[in-house]
Amino acid sequence: MQLMITENALDKINSLVNSKSTILALTYDTEGCGCGVNGMPTISLIPRREANHIEVECDQFNVVVHHQEATFFSENMKLDYNGATFRLTSPNEMLNPFIHIHSVIA
Repeated sequence: MQLMITENALDKINSLVNSKSTILALTYDTEGCGCGVNGMPTISLIPRREANHIEVECDQFNVVVHHQEATFFSENMKLDYNGATFRLTSPNEMLNPFIHIHSVIA
């Protein structure tokens, strides 16, 4: 699995990083969605890699995904920032067009 982060997104992520949250995690948010298969791919900054995380290939940042949630993400993805929200896409689909900053640092 690969993630390419655009310059705009990388600048914004770097501005959000603090001493406690230094790893970008691809997560599958199911809160309020009813069940585990109804959810939305998203991102968050976390303090450390857990044993159940697998590394996501990314030249720009340290990125992980929970091994059970990896199935909800594409093999090749791009993370962009439009000045207000992040956007996670793949060559075949829009994974999440509106990732709000408050959810990344929550």
